[in-house]
Amino acid sequence: MGEKAAAAAARTPAKTPSTAKKSGQAPSTGKQQSILGFFSRTPGASSAGGAPNSSPLVRSTTTTKKSTSPQCLKETTKSNAMIEPRRKAKATPVPNSDAIEPASSQENRDVSTAKAVKVKAVVEKATLASSPSRKVKKVVNYAESSDEEDEDVFASLNARKAKQRRSRAAIVDDDDDEDVYDAGANDVEEEDDDDVADFVVSDDSDAAPSKSKKRKRPAAKAAAPRKKANNSPSGSSNYGSPPAFDDDEVMEDIPTSTSTAQKWRYDPDTIEPYEPPSRSTAPAPKKSTGPKPKPKAHTKDPEKRHEWLANILDKNKNPPGHPEFDPSSIYVPPSAMAKFSAFEKQYWEIKKNLWDTVVFFKKGKFYELYENDATIGHQLFDLKLTDRVNMRMVGVPESSLDMWVNQFVAKGFKVARVDQMESALGKEMRERDGKASKADKIIRRELACILTAGTLVDGSMLQDDMATYCAAIKESVIDDKPAFGIAFVDAATGQFYLSQFEDDTDLTKFETFIAQTCPRELVLERSQLSTKALRILKNNTGPSTIWNYLKSKTEFWDADQTRRELDCNGYFASEDNKEEAWPEKLEQVRDKDLLMSALGGLTHYLRFLKIERNLLSQGNFEAYNPIHRNGTLILDGQTLINLEVFANTSTGGPEGTLFSLINKCITPFGKRLLRQWVCHPLCNTQKINERLDAVDMLNADYASLAQFTSHMSKMPDLERLISRIHAGACKPEDFVRVLEGFEQIDRTMALWGAFDGGNGLIDRLISAMPDLKAPLSYWETAFDRKTARDNKVLIPERGIEEDFDNSVDELDRIKGELNELLDRQKATLKCKTLKFTDVGKEVYQIEAPKSLKVPATWRQMSATAAVKRYYFRDLEALVRELQETEETHSQIVKDVAQRFFRKFDEDYETWLRAIRIIAQLDCLMSLAKSSSSLGFPSCRPVFVDDERSVLQFEELRHPCMMNTVDDFIPNDIQLGGDQAKINLLTGANAAGKSTILRMSCTAVIMAQIGCYVPAASAKMTPVDRIMSRLGANDNIFAAQSTFFVELSETKKILSEATSRSLVILDELGRGTSSYDGVAVAQAVLHHVATHIGCIGFFATHYHSLATEFENHPEIRARRMQIHVDGENRQVTFLYKLEDGVAEGSFGMHCAAMCGIPTKVIDNAEVAAREWEHTSRLKESLEKAKTGCYIPLGVLSDVATLLRSGGEREIGQDGMNVLLRAIEAL
Repeated sequence: MGEKAAAAAARTPAKTPSTAKKSGQAPSTGKQQSILGFFSRTPGASSAGGAPNSSPLVRSTTTTKKSTSPQCLKETTKSNAMIEPRRKAKATPVPNSDAIEPASSQENRDVSTAKAVKVKAVVEKATLASSPSRKVKKVVNYAESSDEEDEDVFASLNARKAKQRRSRAAIVDDDDDEDVYDAGANDVEEEDDDDVADFVVSDDSDAAPSKSKKRKRPAAKAAAPRKKANNSPSGSSNYGSPPAFDDDEVMEDIPTSTSTAQKWRYDPDTIEPYEPPSRSTAPAPKKSTGPKPKPKAHTKDPEKRHEWLANILDKNKNPPGHPEFDPSSIYVPPSAMAKFSAFEKQYWEIKKNLWDTVVFFKKGKFYELYENDATIGHQLFDLKLTDRVNMRMVGVPESSLDMWVNQFVAKGFKVARVDQMESALGKEMRERDGKASKADKIIRRELACILTAGTLVDGSMLQDDMATYCAAIKESVIDDKPAFGIAFVDAATGQFYLSQFEDDTDLTKFETFIAQTCPRELVLERSQLSTKALRILKNNTGPSTIWNYLKSKTEFWDADQTRRELDCNGYFASEDNKEEAWPEKLEQVRDKDLLMSALGGLTHYLRFLKIERNLLSQGNFEAYNPIHRNGTLILDGQTLINLEVFANTSTGGPEGTLFSLINKCITPFGKRLLRQWVCHPLCNTQKINERLDAVDMLNADYASLAQFTSHMSKMPDLERLISRIHAGACKPEDFVRVLEGFEQIDRTMALWGAFDGGNGLIDRLISAMPDLKAPLSYWETAFDRKTARDNKVLIPERGIEEDFDNSVDELDRIKGELNELLDRQKATLKCKTLKFTDVGKEVYQIEAPKSLKVPATWRQMSATAAVKRYYFRDLEALVRELQETEETHSQIVKDVAQRFFRKFDEDYETWLRAIRIIAQLDCLMSLAKSSSSLGFPSCRPVFVDDERSVLQFEELRHPCMMNTVDDFIPNDIQLGGDQAKINLLTGANAAGKSTILRMSCTAVIMAQIGCYVPAASAKMTPVDRIMSRLGANDNIFAAQSTFFVELSETKKILSEATSRSLVILDELGRGTSSYDGVAVAQAVLHHVATHIGCIGFFATHYHSLATEFENHPEIRARRMQIHVDGENRQVTFLYKLEDGVAEGSFGMHCAAMCGIPTKVIDNAEVAAREWEHTSRLKESLEKAKTGCYIPLGVLSDVATLLRSGGEREIGQDGMNVLLRAIEAL
């Protein structure tokens, strides 16, 4: 330990002084002179005053720049002492003609800063001399700069400008990878950015790697005095050139001044007004053989610089609008590619196949966007636009990449990430070990992944805990019926779902699938989907849904090609390299061609995104049926929308929905499972009662419920994270969270051992929990978790990974030799203060006092006022060996992490089984909490398996309105059993009819999920399907009128409903004339009540229907109770359901309550009495009943029976109802 401490003390990083003293300034003693007096100074005053004090503004700026430069970069030379004599010799200073550097977007200085610098420039150029009183005038700085940033910004700028001037003659290409980033957002000194060092090199320097030149300054040249500029009236290149100031004093970042004051100065050799040279003009190099500088790329649109960008063709040379046009590619002519630099070629080789994708290109510690992508970033997010080589560019720091990717993905863009596959040192080692071609002499970069909204896998990028699906759809026709094959995946968990089904002409199953899953991304076969299917997709998906069209066979594979691809690519190969076998669920559907073709299209798309192997190799496949005919309550897509199960109809959000009411899960994977439970409620009485028993058990043992909640409350999303571990892309800190999560599960299940041994649902779940102690025992001592959590790196314990231990030993050996070398030098030079110091990327420099005489072979690297730092041959060899060993060690660390992930993934099935059991327990906990939070009254529903369907609720309230309505009026619901199956519901407008309908259906769903209902009592037979026809809405985009939509939904009910179904029909027939509407409503009601035999509600304003079906045995007239004030045209809604037929709809009263003018209402009442068709029909029915009146439905059924085969058409149940109806006559 002592040796390590000594080594640490001997090696310290160089520090930049935080505060620099301004030695050349004194307190102000005089007042500011007038501008006239300032310019009337005599030359003698100038000579007496001395040039160094000619302007306080100039002096203060220079002093500040000098003093704030890092001392480690200053060499003690005599050049600094030569500044004052040089200034004396120059009587008329002129502007510097060096080209101004483009302003860094990192700095983002205020405009006022630039203006302040311009003021300084003007004074410096225009001033001939200054009085002594101006020496001590207090400096006034007009720039609005931060106190915290000034020193670092100007220090780094100063060092940067000096470096650029020294190397300008040698640099041809302006594409570099330095830490200083033109479009970033952080100003840091290069010397302090140790992390950037390995990944930052210029692309040109890649081609000819060399050692760092940052601090190697030619001392001899620095000591020589510089000559004055030779002003010549002949217009030579030196005319108007500035004095050759020292590196530390030149202010290259001064913007071009637009002041005209500089024109009017005295020059005995020139009578013309002085025109200062433009600072944007590059200086004439002394010995320049390089090409002429290129124009700035960001000043012109890419289309104006490249013709092939103005006239876009895809890779097959098809123009936009061509049937085979591929928007994801662009044709780059070979002639254009030949003119590109190595870096441009590297970029366009990737971008040409990702034309519709925003490509983030890794450059050092930044990710950059080029050309059209840069324009998008600039226009949408105001990223600073600049250029690199001949391409316009914007960029973001690596640390904020996830945030920016989220921004682009949220806007609907696909985002590709191109990473550097090696560091600068790694590239140099590669070139040294083998011959590299010219194209290989830049840092290798490869496409890492493509991110889309439907295939995000990183939990930090996902918006919520709900599943996000990417679905591939294949449509065909089988026996003149539409058929679908569907494969969809939740990329975050690696869960695939497979489905193939035949559908009806209205595509009910397909619409239900879309409503249940809400896919975020679609993969479709180009020109192969029917118009009706496309309309359903467009009407039921959001505007941000991503649509991908693939070419048939070549991209959207057929079934045979899909089987070959899955067989030949080793997706399901085992660890022992035995013959691979498909997962069981996938093998079961191998012969379903439509499904396999859909899976082929999805696999091809995932391969394009570079994630197909990570997802398929998990083998996580499940069969999916949007409508389960056996065992579940069917909720089709229209019903999910009408009942607001997942999204409300007003805003489309989750507020006030059934799912938000019962979703009290505390784990992310529990929430996703509960959504599936709500999509598919149970229909089996035994299974429903098992869930209700579990709810009762949990509510009876509140301590266990609270204990489970507290233990699982901070559980990470294990289902998504084990998928990331399987893909080898898990962060070290997340890996620790996963292990701690499973350890928490193991401890929690141990506490629940008291439940084990019974036959209940919870008992079976606990007994099915796999033993996690065995797989977790290895990870208790595998690596240092604190280091993984804090330093974000997996460091194995000693003895776990041999190559890692050997690499650590090698590093220790080299560091030991460095310390020994330092000790030898201390003894040789008899200086105990020698120590190692790191300065930026140049580590282990020997730091010695300036007074110490060192060997001539030592090479000075940097210096401060007190010390100098050196390298020499032996030290450089050891440092180089250390850097290469550290590079190798970093790769070993990555390999160790991958080995850890593979080791963990060996128990994937165990982990997944444990997660699913916890998810089920979490869902049961959610149902228990929801049941207990319903308030009073609430009850456990009683299920009976009677032959005749029954639905009875006493004092039922709408469950989703309990939190928003304090005085909700409950109602009793009685359908079936010893009562009629259909309630014919009439009442005034806004009396609450629709609420009764929705409330009953929502209560049924809750009961069959396994939850209590908000009623005093509940008795029911399991419902196999809920079908709804609610509201009035058209479908303009599908060319469907309001009445057309009504009849389409009604047709589904008539064809799909059974005697166990719950049907609600609200105001059928109002989308057409009263004649047609009454006729349709009467016929449908008769068919539903007589022939289908289902239970349900039929709400209507056609009161004649009550008279028509007054004696029908399966129809019971009900109404919403109201109180009418005829004189004031006021209606009081009592919201109570009672027997009887409403006296009317009271539309005029509602019109008066809404503020319609009285005159309009009076005229309307007259017209209604004269022409109301349904009122006249009701009157005629009343008259007919005084004689022998037979309802039209009964006559129709009797006529059908008289025909040949009529008995089969009506059925036995219909015959029984018909006989009872005739008997009632």
